[in-house]
Amino acid sequence: MPRKTAKLKTVPGAANFAALVEAVRLVHEQSAAAAGRAVNVSLTMRNWLIGWHIYEYEQRGADRAEYGERLLERLAEALRSEGVSRADVRELRRYRRFYLVYPQIRESVTPELQSLLPLRKPSAQKIGEAASPGLGMPGKTLLSRLSFSHLAELIEIDTPLKRAFYEIECIRGNWSVRALKRQIATLYYERSGLSADKEKLAALTHAAAEQAEPKLAIHDPYVFEFLGLRPKEAVSESHLEDALLDKLQDFLLELGHGFCFEARQKSIIIGRTRGFVDLVFYHRILKCHVLIELKVDEFRHEHLGQLNTYVTWYRRHIMGKDDNPPLGLLLCTQKDHALVEYALAGMDNQLFVSKYQIELPRKEDLQRFLEDKRKEMEELIDIQ
Repeated sequence: MPRKTAKLKTVPGAANFAALVEAVRLVHEQSAAAAGRAVNVSLTMRNWLIGWHIYEYEQRGADRAEYGERLLERLAEALRSEGVSRADVRELRRYRRFYLVYPQIRESVTPELQSLLPLRKPSAQKIGEAASPGLGMPGKTLLSRLSFSHLAELIEIDTPLKRAFYEIECIRGNWSVRALKRQIATLYYERSGLSADKEKLAALTHAAAEQAEPKLAIHDPYVFEFLGLRPKEAVSESHLEDALLDKLQDFLLELGHGFCFEARQKSIIIGRTRGFVDLVFYHRILKCHVLIELKVDEFRHEHLGQLNTYVTWYRRHIMGKDDNPPLGLLLCTQKDHALVEYALAGMDNQLFVSKYQIELPRKEDLQRFLEDKRKEMEELIDIQ
């Protein structure tokens, strides 16, 4: 959802340099916002229409009895073979619910998508309590002011009044998705109901909430997968971090210690949260996955917690029957010092730990390598 910006003012021919800079800035800012809105509308409509197709098939599909409860699993498999992104079982179920919760989206379907609409309007009786007629925002407002990532959070709210409350507050405060999730988690709706001074509570909440910006739109996982971008192109925290990952990847492969490259910015879903592992290798000697996270700032305890979460997920969902438990390697570096921490989730076998210490690069070597590469890049930037 883009940040509100001032309307572009006409710059007179005799404008000074400062006015020229301001005019170009406004053009850039408003163009980015317009592009973000256009992509978001298309993405939201895509997901709503997918939900409609699923629901209609469940109600009237000629061969629906053949698939029964396995419909979404079979559909996800078929769509995967067709190269359709964001169409796993979890997402298909989410699109179906999105259609049921927000039937008013139909009002704002663009002309080019009219042919994909249901011939009849959805029945409120069939939709039941999922929808909130009379409470929810108009479809046009939802499309123009909220990203699908916002709406994905809102459809998880079962109470129509509570959902409408967060719709209004999110739009009013121009909240980012992270801010919306935080307000839901901290029971803003419930606290507002109990508060004697609701306006004061609202003012404090909005003052502290993170706002959305056009430049953040491309980082939305729904958006970059919808546009066909690779995670590497969309989620890198900085050019420096991305460049260091390139060097680190090559460095580990050149060592010849058994590293087999498997993935870059590996996307995993844990509950309702999507995470990205910077680098994933399979170590053919240790017979385990090695997960690497690189942070271009000083070590913080939450970095270790994040990596440990990824390692635990890999152990439960990816580790093969003959594999050893996965390893986590956290690399943090900043200017004159580097801190390397290993997250060894569930590694109780001392013999394996000893072998791991022999086969993996020494901590000192990794520290020295990262420091050298960072200095080279910073010097190059200074020259340019």
